[in-house]
Amino acid sequence: MGKRRILIVDNSDGLRAALERVLLDLGHEVIATGDRDVALSREDLDDFDLIISDLTEDACPGVATLSEAKRKRLMVPKGTFETGPGPEVIKAFKLGAAHFADRPYADGQLEDIVEKTLSNKLRFDDELQNQGLVHEKIEFELPSELSLMGAVLHYLMERVEKLGVVSAEHSNLYVALDEAFVNAVKHGNKHDRTKIVRVTADLSASEARFTIEDEGQGFDVTAIPDPLDPANLFKTSGRGVLLMYNIMDEVAFNDRGNRLTLVKRSEHAHTGELVFPVPSKKN
Repeated sequence: MGKRRILIVDNSDGLRAALERVLLDLGHEVIATGDRDVALSREDLDDFDLIISDLTEDACPGVATLSEAKRKRLMVPKGTFETGPGPEVIKAFKLGAAHFADRPYADGQLEDIVEKTLSNKLRFDDELQNQGLVHEKIEFELPSELSLMGAVLHYLMERVEKLGVVSAEHSNLYVALDEAFVNAVKHGNKHDRTKIVRVTADLSASEARFTIEDEGQGFDVTAIPDPLDPANLFKTSGRGVLLMYNIMDEVAFNDRGNRLTLVKRSEHAHTGELVFPVPSKKN
């Protein structure tokens, strides 16, 4: 039960080989390819336990022809991003865990895979000459396991710092993201590891935009007790949301309350008193 089928789709020969080697050393069955069309032509995509892909937009023509099952795993989001004049570099990194409901991972197994995958990815990240022209989209689909969040947080903080949005030593961004992830796993999915937490990061030199979505029933964010009210002094409910509002430049929930968007801009610093505004709901 410990052996997993893992598909790696990456056009970087060095990173693909490194990931294949480290996952083979862990005892898994690994299939690696640098050709997206070859990957999409496979009839057994749904049989992989884990799919890891790093695809540039120009390598993804004709995405509209993909089936929904393939789209969920291998499609790089389309669209034009306003990154200023000059060439535009769009990268996507997606790590999707599937089939953990009927084929559960052994304790620590998925955590080990994710940590080793992300540490290798960081080592092979491109050293782009003009970071100001980079827009990077990163996606994770992972089961509701708090043990996985440390590796994901570390990776995202490294990417945000590299693009110059924040300095890890002088920012509480980690705290805000940690609160959001814990809420999604603990309060949203109720620690149900058969439910997925989806994390998307849209990163550029000007801002970092994070979306954290769970598969829970959601909640009414306006019903959270105001943690600044003396009557609620000893209540823990709402303190995580308070932290996020005072660390981030934007905080928004969808109507259902199961998707949270957090925005941090590089040109703004938070000063002044703590605030707890009545949040506006957005789809």
